[in-house]
Amino acid sequence: MRLESHPSAELAAFASTLRYEQVPSDVLQRCKALLLDSLGCSLAGAGSRPVLSMEKFAVSMGPGDGPSEVLISRRKTSPMFAAMINAASAHMLELDDVHNGAVLHPGTVVFPTLLAMAQALGSSGRAFLTAAVAGYEVGIRVGEFLGRSHYKIFHTTATAGTLAAAAAAGRLLGLSPDQMLDAFGSAGTQAAGLWEFLRDAADAKQLHSSNAVVNGMKSAYLAQDGFTGAKRILEGPQGMAAGMSTDADPARLTDRLGTRWTLAETSFKTHASCRHTHPAADALLKVMREQCLNASQIARVVAHVHQSALDILGPISQPKTVLQSKFCMGHVLAIAALRGRAGLREFDADFSDPEILSFREKVQMRLDAQVEARYPARWIGKVTVTTTDGRELDARVDEPRGDPGNSLTQAEIEEKFLTLATYAQAVRADEAPALIARVRNLEDTAQIGPILAR
Repeated sequence: MRLESHPSAELAAFASTLRYEQVPSDVLQRCKALLLDSLGCSLAGAGSRPVLSMEKFAVSMGPGDGPSEVLISRRKTSPMFAAMINAASAHMLELDDVHNGAVLHPGTVVFPTLLAMAQALGSSGRAFLTAAVAGYEVGIRVGEFLGRSHYKIFHTTATAGTLAAAAAAGRLLGLSPDQMLDAFGSAGTQAAGLWEFLRDAADAKQLHSSNAVVNGMKSAYLAQDGFTGAKRILEGPQGMAAGMSTDADPARLTDRLGTRWTLAETSFKTHASCRHTHPAADALLKVMREQCLNASQIARVVAHVHQSALDILGPISQPKTVLQSKFCMGHVLAIAALRGRAGLREFDADFSDPEILSFREKVQMRLDAQVEARYPARWIGKVTVTTTDGRELDARVDEPRGDPGNSLTQAEIEEKFLTLATYAQAVRADEAPALIARVRNLEDTAQIGPILAR
């Protein structure tokens, strides 16, 4: 059967037929760096209560052994349950990668899916990397297609992320274009995830990433067995865009397929907080550094932001948990100003610190027309700082640290991985070099097996 030509079908055909040799070497290198980053994020979530709760559920429901690795516990189980836990953990601490235009965390859904499946299938490193690129390219384009109106209500990592996982899984399974389109149909009809959880400091964010990988993987395996899905689940009259967006643009689904590699546009996170806080945090640190300011000299901070930052961060002014504090602009800027960085340990140590709570009250967000006009293609950071002696100081950052134009070096990526991997003691420091080497040489791996010693 020949696919009818429409955006969903073209995207499915691209994901199905992508070959390792078609992917530029710099994209493959960045893919490996993003994989290392994602593995670190999964390991760092090992001690988190919501992740442990999901692991407890998986132990009670899933097999006690299997081919696939649960990174936080080093136990083995089925691919589905391993991917579920690893994805929940990767999305726990707000340091997983992000694509600006799609407002999507692709690594947290693509890599847990592929690691669990590759261990079960005995896939090669090259097959793994090809499937990862397919997952990124599909998920990011779906996120861009669904648009800003979608993101205001729906968590894109949960929705577009389900398509990303389906594409990655489908490519690893070798689905035909027809089968890949069926997988998209099944994935899209299961895609869900709402931002309302933030208002109550609820744990649902871990369901968003874990359900995306489970439903994406399930959709691919079912399609392989002949299970059919809607052919226009994305742009059809009763598809995802119709129900979840008012500004969807189908042209984004096929934008320069095979020449524009959106994986290479994906950013690393340096602050352990919602990405919407990063531009302002970087701008605040810049003005403090340039003007030799300390936090006690700051009377007021105005963060000039885009509308989506107001939509997501605006409801959180008095965070109830550490996770919720990472979605509070005042809290993040307080930690950055007082500690010089907003890392994992700073959030853990300073949640109820009186200095942090006091500085938090000095921060406000304000919609900025210039910042809004450039978003989401560019996330500009602008702050106005009023000092205690009456000066008004402005700072601007056009590319937050970690963006492709202001990226981390390989050494910095490996240093971040070491910090993440040892944060919850899931990995010993002496084990980390071997993990880094495995990822660095992944394309030479004939068969992917366990990456951690039991």
